[in-house]
Amino acid sequence: MLSVSGFTILFFIRFVSGGPCDNIVNVTASWPGGYTTALTIPILTSTTNWTMDVTFSSLLSSLQVWSASSTTTNNIQFRLINLSYNGVQSAGATLTGVGFNAYFNSSANPVPAVTSILFNGVNICSTVSPVTSKPGTTTTARPLNPTTAKSGTTKPGTTITAKPASITTIKPTSSKTAKPVSTTTTKPLITTTTKPGTITTTKPLTTTTVKPQNTTTIRPATTSSTKATATSTTGLTTKYNYREVITKSLLFYYAQRSGPLPANDNPIPYRSNSTLNDRGQSGEDLIGGYFDAGDHLKLGFPLASAITIVAWSIMDYPLGYSSAGQLTIAQNMVKWATDYFIKAHVQANKFYGQVGDGTLDHNYWGRPEDMTMSRPAYFISTTNPGSDLAGETAAALAATSMVFASVNSTYSALCLTRAKQLYDFAKQYRAKYSQSMPQAAAFYPSSDFGDELAWGAAWLYRATNNVTYLNDAKAFYTQFSLSNNPSEFSWDSKTAGVQVMMAKLTNDTLYKTAVKAFCDSKVNQPKTPKGLLFINTWGSLRHASNIAYICLQAADLNINPLAYRQLAKSQIHYALGDTGRSFVVGFGVNPPVKPHHASSSCPNRPAVCDWNTYGLTTPNPQILYGALVGGPDSTDNYTDDRNNYVTNEVACDYNAGFQGSVAALQSLAVQGVFN
Repeated sequence: MLSVSGFTILFFIRFVSGGPCDNIVNVTASWPGGYTTALTIPILTSTTNWTMDVTFSSLLSSLQVWSASSTTTNNIQFRLINLSYNGVQSAGATLTGVGFNAYFNSSANPVPAVTSILFNGVNICSTVSPVTSKPGTTTTARPLNPTTAKSGTTKPGTTITAKPASITTIKPTSSKTAKPVSTTTTKPLITTTTKPGTITTTKPLTTTTVKPQNTTTIRPATTSSTKATATSTTGLTTKYNYREVITKSLLFYYAQRSGPLPANDNPIPYRSNSTLNDRGQSGEDLIGGYFDAGDHLKLGFPLASAITIVAWSIMDYPLGYSSAGQLTIAQNMVKWATDYFIKAHVQANKFYGQVGDGTLDHNYWGRPEDMTMSRPAYFISTTNPGSDLAGETAAALAATSMVFASVNSTYSALCLTRAKQLYDFAKQYRAKYSQSMPQAAAFYPSSDFGDELAWGAAWLYRATNNVTYLNDAKAFYTQFSLSNNPSEFSWDSKTAGVQVMMAKLTNDTLYKTAVKAFCDSKVNQPKTPKGLLFINTWGSLRHASNIAYICLQAADLNINPLAYRQLAKSQIHYALGDTGRSFVVGFGVNPPVKPHHASSSCPNRPAVCDWNTYGLTTPNPQILYGALVGGPDSTDNYTDDRNNYVTNEVACDYNAGFQGSVAALQSLAVQGVFN
């Protein structure tokens, strides 16, 4: 039976449909006073830049657009303009990823609907053949929040979330059902009011623009079994509940946070303030950031890689996050890391890349809140450079600057400034960071730095449109032979990422051919008996998920889109349960219950947590929701064993490509492009 909220959405879609643009404008969510759309734009003629003139039937109070910039003079007609990375479009392709939230007076009747769209002056609404059915629709679902139930359960709680900020500067029309959200320009993080074990978002990220009206609360679907068709409130028929996966993956990152945890933004009941004395060698403040894995080291190189990927996914698949009710939480997730990177960047040419001694840390098993050992910090500088570490961090900050460009312009500018400085540092003083910081070599040794130089340059070009960075990226691509077909995309190897990003930025056959060769080789590579694309024993699911993400990006460029999306879906579904068990803690059928993760292995205080706790064969007392474990071997063998850190450890970089891939699949499903 269709739920009340599901009926409301379907009724609303019928209410705004019937116009000439129905086959382009897909309404994916609605609430009193607004709705969310995903656009599917047919490219009739090849172009290097585009404008999209969107006309509504009546006045809007504001319009929030993603994957484009926008202007308006009357709040009825809006001009959308391509960003630096999506201006090049080939004839016959389909432009996806562009969408908007339309806000209007909740008493409007009829509601404002799109009446025409001119793409480079051509009315595409009148040139698209009709379709017989509308893509799946979703409500603006609220985050699914875990309880502290027994291991293996996935019953979510209920939450409330606000719509993201508007990017226009027109004052919203007053509403009888919701007050406008107040604005500030200084408070960087969302403020929330929560009880332990819940996520209740009450404010969007701060911004200098006017906020839209608040949304009403729509009760999310409850999923007791995730391997099923979609719930009645989403309207999607995905095999697995991607919304729940995205929500829980972000909960994993919450569980990894170091430093002082906001009392009103801590949904992990067993976590509290930790490592409040993290300092640099000259007393610099290094408090914050994320713990790397099941231990409590803070390692900059793999974390920067993870943040680049997550920020990338927010930029390119915002609909995946917004339709899951998680866009603002995802934005804050990357900001928690970039706040720390900015702290660690203590001088233009000095950056702290590690906090904590590996031996001391690994001799301890317990809560991070209880640690008392020394935590030394290590840095790169002009005399001990690290082009890979600096270049990757530049990429992460550049990507994050784009995430916040229309949300918090001051913070966006700060991230971009630091990204430029770190890139210049990486380019001028060249060496591998693990040679300059031998303490890191035991954990994340770098194989080279050329790929990170090109990666950082490509991201800065995307963020700035400054051709100098593009020329640098092209030069590094040639100098370091990045056209080769790499075996993986990972914290150490960015080559495949460079290939697909350069293909997106330039539409050059050189880069398209390279990324096609990479993804074709993965499609054709023999899989394990149960279907895993196996690359390496250590973090096998991480590798498969990262490849899935790269090939989803390639598919967006219309390079073998069906084959690449099918490959990606098969790998993500392998992790979610296609073998008969889930490899994501707290999700699906028979998930891992004993991840190699210290803090979640600890019972509630004041009980002791030590190596005796580690040795127990019982499930972890705390459920580490959303964590992707390392995964099975080349013949699909896997044992849920806390002692096995190869197959059962978790890490920030493990979840990054996985989460990004799920966001991409969710976005495709919401738009009705691929499911």
